[in-house]
Amino acid sequence: MHIGIDCRLPFYQMGGISQYILHLLPALAKLDGDNLYSIIHMRRDGRSHTPSAPNFQRKNVQTPCHHKWERWALGLEMLPYRLDVLHSPDFIPPRWGAKRKIITVHDLNFIFYPQFLTQDSMRYYADQIAWAVQGADHISADSHATRHDLIEQLRVPPEKITTIHLAANPLYERDYEETAVTDTLQKQNLPRDFILFVGTLEPRKNLPFLLRAYQHLLQNGLIDVPLVLVGGKGWLNEEVFTTIDELGLQEKVRHLSAVFDEQLAHLYHAAGVLVTPSHYEGFGLPALEAMHCGCPVIVSNRGSLPEVVGEAGLQLGLDDEEAWADGLHR
Repeated sequence: MHIGIDCRLPFYQMGGISQYILHLLPALAKLDGDNLYSIIHMRRDGRSHTPSAPNFQRKNVQTPCHHKWERWALGLEMLPYRLDVLHSPDFIPPRWGAKRKIITVHDLNFIFYPQFLTQDSMRYYADQIAWAVQGADHISADSHATRHDLIEQLRVPPEKITTIHLAANPLYERDYEETAVTDTLQKQNLPRDFILFVGTLEPRKNLPFLLRAYQHLLQNGLIDVPLVLVGGKGWLNEEVFTTIDELGLQEKVRHLSAVFDEQLAHLYHAAGVLVTPSHYEGFGLPALEAMHCGCPVIVSNRGSLPEVVGEAGLQLGLDDEEAWADGLHR
């Protein structure tokens, strides 16, 4: 069987979906040595994410992600590849190009919180999602919460959706030498037991809420550790930095935009707590990664986060900043 996997997104951004793609490919290469895989890259992408296994090959296209003509243009480019199955991890498949189409839906944030997207992004997703779920032959969802949302919000037949939970990168399961952790902390000029957030800086992550809870603790002299934000700048991120300035937290909040996986593992090991105060998550992979590293986690009780964390972490509502401040102080 000839299987295609759309790997264009990492050329544009390295957020959660790109991480999903980049960890999926080597895992598939270990499991399947029989089927032929074509990994679809942007022609301009100088990096190759294609595993070195003999049944994996790179294919190039020119159609960019999230282009208004993507469904048609990408399909035409892929017709010569004669794919039996195409997996679209960014959930919008082309109209043509494969006999069967599988999509992964990570979340329906754009339905529940349209105010957290740019107008262009909202227009793109609103135009595409109904067609995508109807045109797909099968859908994988990151969580039971996302599967439920697809059934309730988009009337997708339950038998068409399979929940496939994400897994943490195996490197987060390793035991690291204390000298390696200390070296990363020294390079970043960080103490131990800091408060950690991991994720793209965008409105649905609810970072102004976290910043206010953090400032409450600082003002009352209850903590004196930095808040470390690890992740790239997403859309509409300006409010995060405006809030930092308004609250006078410039000397206390650190933003690390480029951190390698092993360095992130060191940060999980050294942090006092990971916090995820999101309005909505389709999975919440940083919480799982942190738990693998033995880092305590505090998450909102929204979306899939209760499903991922269970009783292993503290779940809090988003209507009480003091409760979050108390949780951070523990």
